Amino acid sequence: MIKKTVHYLWSLRREFAKYFIVGFGSMLFDIGTLILFTAGFGLVPVVSVILNQAIVLSANFTLNKYWSFRNRALPHKQLVRYLALAGWNYFFSVASMYLLNGQLGVDYRLARLMSIIVMVSWNFFLYKYWVYREKEPPVMNPLSEY
Repeated sequence: MIKKTVHYLWSLRREFAKYFIVGFGSMLFDIGTLILFTAGFGLVPVVSVILNQAIVLSANFTLNKYWSFRNRALPHKQLVRYLALAGWNYFFSVASMYLLNGQLGVDYRLARLMSIIVMVSWNFFLYKYWVYREKEPPVMNPLSEY
């Protein structure tokens, strides 16, 4: 069991490396636009997160779909699943900023970095097995055996 798990995880190394590169680049872009919107334009950090997420999420979907996971399926179902996950991540990002920065006084840059680290933990597997899955799982008909 452990050997199979290790072998399987090893087989994902290239996809994960690409996912990591896209994610790291997105994180730098995310933090950069957050600082630009907050320090440069004088916006409140929560508003900055609201604005920069629309930009970051669009780039992330495209790069992960075509480069990280090499997925060429029509994007309509994937886009819906991605937007559902992005909606959750968006809510999590804004709520984290509100709680950590607005309520607890954590620096907004550190608060954003903390929320990104938490989201990365679930996003790889959700992208791979839910968002960018090419084939729908077969529908089992329990009456077909009778």
